[in-house]
Amino acid sequence: MTPRDVGRRLAPYAFPLAASLVLGALAVRGILERAGRPALPLDDAFIHLQYARRLAEGHFFSYMPGEGYTTGATSLLWPLALAPLHLLGLRGLSFVWATWLLGTLAHAALAVEAGRLARRLAGRAAGVGATLMCLGFGAFAWFAWSGMETIPFAWMLLRTARVSAAYCEPDPRAPAPGRRHAIEVAAFGLLTPLVRPEGAVASALAVAALASRPSGEGKPRRLVALVPAMGPLVVPLLHLVIAGHAASSTTMVKWLPANPAYDRAGVITFVQSNLRLLWQSVLDGGEWSAVFVPENFLVPTILGVGALVFRAHRERLPWHGAFVLALVLATALPCTYLSFLWNRVRYVWPFYGAHFVLLACLAREIGGLARRFGKTQAPVTPIVLGLFTGALVTKLPWTLSDLATSARAIDHQQVTLGFWARENLPRDARIGVNDTGAIAYVSERRTFDVVGLTTEGESRYWTFGAGSRFEHYEKLSAERRPTHFIVYPQWMACPPVLGEELHRETVVDQSILGGPTMIAHEARWDLLGTGALPRVATPEGALADEIDVSDLESEETHGYARLGASDQDNVAVMAEAPRGEEEDTPPAEIADGGRMRRSLDRFSTNLAQGRAAALVLRVSADTDVELVVRAGGIEVGSARIPAGPWVERVVMIPPDRVWARTELEVTPREGGVFHAFHYWLYQ
Repeated sequence: MTPRDVGRRLAPYAFPLAASLVLGALAVRGILERAGRPALPLDDAFIHLQYARRLAEGHFFSYMPGEGYTTGATSLLWPLALAPLHLLGLRGLSFVWATWLLGTLAHAALAVEAGRLARRLAGRAAGVGATLMCLGFGAFAWFAWSGMETIPFAWMLLRTARVSAAYCEPDPRAPAPGRRHAIEVAAFGLLTPLVRPEGAVASALAVAALASRPSGEGKPRRLVALVPAMGPLVVPLLHLVIAGHAASSTTMVKWLPANPAYDRAGVITFVQSNLRLLWQSVLDGGEWSAVFVPENFLVPTILGVGALVFRAHRERLPWHGAFVLALVLATALPCTYLSFLWNRVRYVWPFYGAHFVLLACLAREIGGLARRFGKTQAPVTPIVLGLFTGALVTKLPWTLSDLATSARAIDHQQVTLGFWARENLPRDARIGVNDTGAIAYVSERRTFDVVGLTTEGESRYWTFGAGSRFEHYEKLSAERRPTHFIVYPQWMACPPVLGEELHRETVVDQSILGGPTMIAHEARWDLLGTGALPRVATPEGALADEIDVSDLESEETHGYARLGASDQDNVAVMAEAPRGEEEDTPPAEIADGGRMRRSLDRFSTNLAQGRAAALVLRVSADTDVELVVRAGGIEVGSARIPAGPWVERVVMIPPDRVWARTELEVTPREGGVFHAFHYWLYQ
């Protein structure tokens, strides 16, 4: 390849790169002015930096020194792309410049790809317009300099769609697709899911292109199509081989179909709610996207779908139209996430480049209609494209201000707390965190991710709620437990393990943080196990069985029916020991996990058949309630529960209602709800 050929290939990137450099300079200047040093607007970006640093140090996706492989990296390729820049000498917060550099390049490249797709479908003016809309779109600017993989991923999606469509429908002015083109299609189809799991969409496009189009000799390239088909399988197989399970911790926490705390009905309800928000707010410039998207922008997007179909039909480019439409429809994929609205709705924007191709097609059709029916020679298509671009550009000042404000917030809270931990906590400290990025990266202390993204085995307990986490902590060995916590107390929602407050950082005038105040605590573990046995109600006989509500293993062993219980109703309570019938409980403090607002508890117990049993209940209620106990479907007794704190009551089960496996039910007699914490059976 001659220098002239290289120049010809790079020429389309000149203006977009210049525009991205100018926009990047404005974004970085705003961040440096407000934060006072390199900063990033999302804590998750520091997770990538931590993984990249560990890779550069020779540890394959280990998050902490001394710990092995973790499945918490949402992106494999983004940390791998950053790691060489760490090796070149970027350390500490200077490493942020690496993300800004790659984000700038991806921002320009994304605009080029959108322009190329639009130009093929709707002409040169449409291509220029799509490029300008990408460059002027606030969400692309925000995330290009956020430290996240969002914009590189968006570029790879559009690039895959374009090269796949061009492979099926070659440009008559270009050489016929050959082996090199097929390799590019296969490579992007394989690699895009390694940037983000939603890249499986790109894999599907690449597979469709390679499997359907004959080669020059008329033979299908079906074997080559197997390469991109492997793309979505690489990460799960890697997890399976190294960690022993295919699902990542992030998948369990954030993807509703894989979240064990949601049943089918709960998943469907949540996804439907997200779809309504996507349609009524996010795509229309509502409250969740107003910083990026002009108000009522959904209308031209919908019209653009029709324009795309018409242009694809008129230009005889059905593959181009289908692949662009596939990316547009894939915008709904993030609606399956529990975290759909988090972090400026960041999961939606990688698909949004295809929306600008729709708008470019719409502008072309409006121009065509104006010439046909309006008898005008005015440049209607460029004017319409200018209006779309102008509407987007008006959001840029707000976008860049929000980017800088958010970066300042993360810097003044998580990053500052990380530096505090590095200066004030011992080297062997283990910090429990619910934002696992900046504190781990800056403090250089081991962390315990209570959410479970970067600490293997914790995600399951996070998904079910605080009560299950507390019960789980009771079983953890002392060396695995955190020595300190730096958390949002309201998110942690587990006061029994939060000890003396050591430090706090409060940041106001922001909307990106999980709360205005994050607090550093000593960890306390003295309340673990204090709720393991009845404190007042102690029947005769030996303990035969125990159902520890919120303890996931205990619940599963006893077939405890959760009945769609939510994680918000799964709580860890710290209070005085329950009262007995005489209310003479000593003022000891205990802690126990439990489930709130229960209308029915159903579980099975292991008992000696034919021997009477005493059921001890630790429960509470907001209003006076009578709880009925049934064994094998027959009422065997009841207990009156006064409104107020938890109490313990005993209900006798006669011998003729006791089997080796006895199913018990506890339910209010006349409706209402109660709060369940523990059940014991004595014989």
